[in-house]
Amino acid sequence: MKEETPLPDLSRCVRKFKQTFRHVPDGELETFLENASVKEYRKGELVYAENTRVKGCFLLYSGAVKIFQTGSEGKEQIIRLGKEGDIFGFRSIIMEEPTCTSTRALAPCVLCRVPGRALLQAIDRDPAFAREMIQIACKELGEANRYIKNIAQKTVRTRLAESLLHIATDFGIEEDGMLLLNLTREDLGNLVGTATETLIRLLSDLKNERIVEARGRRLRILDVEKLRELSR
Repeated sequence: MKEETPLPDLSRCVRKFKQTFRHVPDGELETFLENASVKEYRKGELVYAENTRVKGCFLLYSGAVKIFQTGSEGKEQIIRLGKEGDIFGFRSIIMEEPTCTSTRALAPCVLCRVPGRALLQAIDRDPAFAREMIQIACKELGEANRYIKNIAQKTVRTRLAESLLHIATDFGIEEDGMLLLNLTREDLGNLVGTATETLIRLLSDLKNERIVEARGRRLRILDVEKLRELSR
């Protein structure tokens, strides 16, 4: 029987999320995380749903998640992908509003849920923490603005190239060159902002041009420079 990996303790969580809160003293970060609950999520498991009240924010210790909105006909639009070290769900806590997105695990994940009161107390108590949270919120706003611009002005082919480059940069590649994050064609289409059928056709074009290679759902970037040219 395979031995289960123990969930991270407080000291490991502090070390992991130091990359997110680089200028926050370790003692303050420990206070912020001391009442956090740590939980494993299976691939495909829902973390929280859109238009619900959450009691805390989430920090991703390991794995990957998709943060998305669902249209009236049930089609998902992926707003962004969450990677190790990311914090999400904080907007609902700060604004005292229901969530405006849903979050689902794209791979087996370990998440730390920090009570909402701990987030608000850390913001009130420590200027460095508050500054980090403002920077995280501003970064997300900038990404949202770019996403809107890309949807309005860039072709689907250009957006696909850009998305593949971001996945490679944010999540890495395996020893054989395959992208570590293995998205379904539907999820990749929802990230790019196009129908699954269009996404499959564009990937076929990139394969014929020897820019990417596909093995089932797995993708490998063969020509990074050409992909960068397409993304501009």
